[in-house]
Amino acid sequence: MEKEEQMDAGLTEEQVHAAREEYGYNEIATKRPSLVRSILGRLWGPIPWLLEFALAMELVIGKVREPVMIALWLVFSAVVGAVQERRSQRVLDLLRSRLSVNASARRNGEWRTIPARELVPGDLIHLGPGDLVAADASVSNGAVEVDQAALTGESATVTRTTGETLYSASTVKSGQATARVTATGTASFFGRTAELVQSKTAGGHLDRLLYAVVRHLVAIDAVLAVALLAFALWRGIDLLTLVPFLLVLIIATVPVTMPAAFTVANAVEARLLARRGVLVTGLSAVQEAATMDVLCIDKTGTLTQNRQVVTAVIPLPEQSGQNEADVLALAAATCNQASQGSVEKAIWEAARQQQAAPLECLQATPFEPATKHSEALVRHGDQTLRVVFGSPAVVQNMAVAFKGLTQLVDALASTGARVMAVAAGTSDTLTIRGLIAMADTLRDDAPALVKSLRALGVRVLMVSGDMEATARTIARKVGLGERFASSVPDAGDPLDYDGFAHCFPQDKFRLIQSLQRTGHVVGMTGDGVNDAPALKQAEVGIAVSDATDVAKACAQVVLTHPGLQDLVAVIESGRRVYRRMLTWTITKIARTIELAALLAIGYIATGFFATSLPLIALLVVLNDVVTITLATDRAWVSPEPEKWSIRQIGRLAAIFAIGWVVLGFVLLWVTKDVLALPVPEIQMAIFVFLIYSAQTTIYLTRVRDRCWSFRPSLYVALATGGNAVIATVVAAFGLIGAALSPAVIAGIFVAVCAATLLFDEIKVRYLNGMNG
Repeated sequence: MEKEEQMDAGLTEEQVHAAREEYGYNEIATKRPSLVRSILGRLWGPIPWLLEFALAMELVIGKVREPVMIALWLVFSAVVGAVQERRSQRVLDLLRSRLSVNASARRNGEWRTIPARELVPGDLIHLGPGDLVAADASVSNGAVEVDQAALTGESATVTRTTGETLYSASTVKSGQATARVTATGTASFFGRTAELVQSKTAGGHLDRLLYAVVRHLVAIDAVLAVALLAFALWRGIDLLTLVPFLLVLIIATVPVTMPAAFTVANAVEARLLARRGVLVTGLSAVQEAATMDVLCIDKTGTLTQNRQVVTAVIPLPEQSGQNEADVLALAAATCNQASQGSVEKAIWEAARQQQAAPLECLQATPFEPATKHSEALVRHGDQTLRVVFGSPAVVQNMAVAFKGLTQLVDALASTGARVMAVAAGTSDTLTIRGLIAMADTLRDDAPALVKSLRALGVRVLMVSGDMEATARTIARKVGLGERFASSVPDAGDPLDYDGFAHCFPQDKFRLIQSLQRTGHVVGMTGDGVNDAPALKQAEVGIAVSDATDVAKACAQVVLTHPGLQDLVAVIESGRRVYRRMLTWTITKIARTIELAALLAIGYIATGFFATSLPLIALLVVLNDVVTITLATDRAWVSPEPEKWSIRQIGRLAAIFAIGWVVLGFVLLWVTKDVLALPVPEIQMAIFVFLIYSAQTTIYLTRVRDRCWSFRPSLYVALATGGNAVIATVVAAFGLIGAALSPAVIAGIFVAVCAATLLFDEIKVRYLNGMNG
């Protein structure tokens, strides 16, 4: 391989320019549906079907104004959702444009790392474990195993050797090869280079829980509807007159703007994170970060700088006459310079400093994370030697036993160094030739990072492929603890340990699954192809700045700055999203129960509905506006991982719902029996009450302390204040229904404000009691 690379200098800049003029960049333009198509798509599905059914029923019974209101609301929600989705998609497109796939190409006689989009036909590229094949190419030299699942859907790997074709979007699992690019962009077989990094579209814990909330609300509505029907049958009331009530329940319960609110909430935080150099390619990861309570950290490249430096070379046996240069020459023979790996760089640099004479490499097998060693056949004088370089335990099993090797390895590892062994000999008999210790410098911010994560209530576990002594030393320096296991245990609680050594890719994956089965929300950081399965499995997969393309493709969060300090910002962003969505959830439950109870029980008590359908439609539209703006609200960040509990959410919502229902019936009694207002004015009064109470409920639910302790965002303040003003104007001038006197409007306002202060006191005492 090396000989070919020396003879072939690759393309010149002039050749690259000419090829790009002819073929263009190596990318695929993304096609997105038009805004009109996106709006129409939001009018088709289970949630809009319910409202469309309500609209049809209104037309059947001869109504005109009500179906117009429902239609306007449907179109309004669809337009808002489509617009917000396009804005969020533009955020993701911007993030993906910064998360470019790279390739190692030979140009003007030297290897360069360039963005994959700059590849042109004729480029000579190098491929190794963890690389994504960014264009169609023909193997010039070497052999690789590739995963073509993106092409065929099959997970089994295939081998490609000299003369065979590699297709874009394949993943190199093992081996090393040079290849000549044959087709790029739309001319490639797969034609999907621009989508090598994809976001996860599956809903997270938050989505599933909130849909469960909607199901509970529908159940409550069904109970009230049955009670009303039974009352109507008992009193001999025409059931057709109850249709408007049932339609109102549907309108009030269906959360048409919920998906848009989720998208906006996540996209707002993704945009803020992007300014800090944190790229979020899977929006669900933002909300999952709120509940993440365990973080598995890969040692190399995260807690350490992933810049290996050879700190010691010990020839073995000491009386053999070998020197450090001889040991480094053997190790360097198994390392491919084009791979640009940290270990390879360290070995080659040390060999250069020691002026070690390079050995002619006849055949090489690159380092494999699964086997933890690399091999080469080299020419050493008149001999052909087999050289093995890798983990001391692995090399010891392949070579003649060397007495005292374990003690030497432990002594070097106790300093925090990574120890590798070199063995050489015939194909059948290998002897240990030396040990090489490499130090991966601890990041300056690593101890502070661990401290910050613990302050946020996140349990940190180290997972490392290194020996236990090495991993334990690093863990001690960053303050993680020293309870280490040599591998992930099959039984027991993984949280009984502070970390795990000797972790293979399947061990990391199994650890994530084990934690998830016990109810933990797990984050995983990594940088290599061996971390990819665990990154994909974790709810929050985080790739560090110098991660391989495979790791970035499997992660939902990519850090562009060295280290993990920006991970704290991801967690805080998630907890802000949680608070905003919690506000929406509690408010939605309270509002729905309040409205349904006033309508159902009020009808049984008075013989008429507490408010009219047109006013309910306006009420829902105004509340949906606030739902969207809640995604921009200022939010308090909890010092502990958040937890979604439908029981606790239901109890808190019930406090507000019961309180507002009681006050609503008091208002109904006052307007009907004390003030003796006509029904249209009573319905307007209840509408104003519902609007006022809905706005103050938002302020009650958005913070754990007093409702005035944490100011809202400007948009939330304007939306809630604007809703109150609109309701007041509608009532004062009778725009949709009968007009109310200023005295009645003022009385409702004062009553709602007083009740808000009372409910706030109850809320604080309830939450303090839970914490106590």
